[in-house]
Amino acid sequence: MTPPLLLVGHGTRAAEGVAEFTRFVDRLAARLPVDVAGGFIELSPPPLTDAVAGLYAAGHRRVAAVPLVLVAAGHGKGDIPGALARESGRHPGFSYAYGRPLGPHPGLLTLLAERLGEAGADTAVLLVGRGSTDPDANAEVCKVARLLWEGRGIGAVETAFVSLARPGVAEGLERCRLLGFRQIVVLPYFLFPGVLPDRVASQAREYGHPELEIRTAPVIGDCDGLADLVVERYEEALAGDIRMNCDTCVYRISMPGFEDRVGAPQLPHHHPDDHAHDHVH
Repeated sequence: MTPPLLLVGHGTRAAEGVAEFTRFVDRLAARLPVDVAGGFIELSPPPLTDAVAGLYAAGHRRVAAVPLVLVAAGHGKGDIPGALARESGRHPGFSYAYGRPLGPHPGLLTLLAERLGEAGADTAVLLVGRGSTDPDANAEVCKVARLLWEGRGIGAVETAFVSLARPGVAEGLERCRLLGFRQIVVLPYFLFPGVLPDRVASQAREYGHPELEIRTAPVIGDCDGLADLVVERYEEALAGDIRMNCDTCVYRISMPGFEDRVGAPQLPHHHPDDHAHDHVH
């Protein structure tokens, strides 16, 4: 029996984001000749434990889990593996191959460029990531910005974050203005709609320079291009070809200001719909 695909999302309080995730799971289920299930690690149903329980009840004892995250921050490095390890303890004989985060990837860059629309040498793009307390994750967003800039004839691609890291959205827009750009596209680096992408758009509207032409592009969203990438990550996980970069992982090496993270235990999030939760969070 070929291992099924288990899609693991973070979760969102936005109903639109949950619906988009569900449509994406359905897209993969219609496309692949294996069982497909999806669940969240926090905030919204369905919880990951329900997705695993369904696959286990169908007779599966091994799955390939793909984290639906763009960068390997705390969720991808700790919360999701912790939740999967907990499921192994709940279901005798259950095991999993863990895929790598989705970005950076040429397919993602193509999707971002499509969401960007028309942007030439007179346009600045502000790529806005979620933001993290993990410097490695923030650096990944900067790498995506540089890769997006290269070869596309865009005036500039700057980086900002909507939470937990600087520069913020307003700071990023101000940098674009001071560089002389009067046309700016704010490009949210998010998979699906949610509270944080809405906050990005709100902060862009509130920036307060009416002489500038500022528009906010849509998130990546449920689409075939994203499904192509997830299938690639699924096949990598099955083959054991993960190629994770751990050289700058705060859980493995001592980085200035993050020395206490080295060797820290990776624990799952509390999920309100996981009634068998062991309350360790």
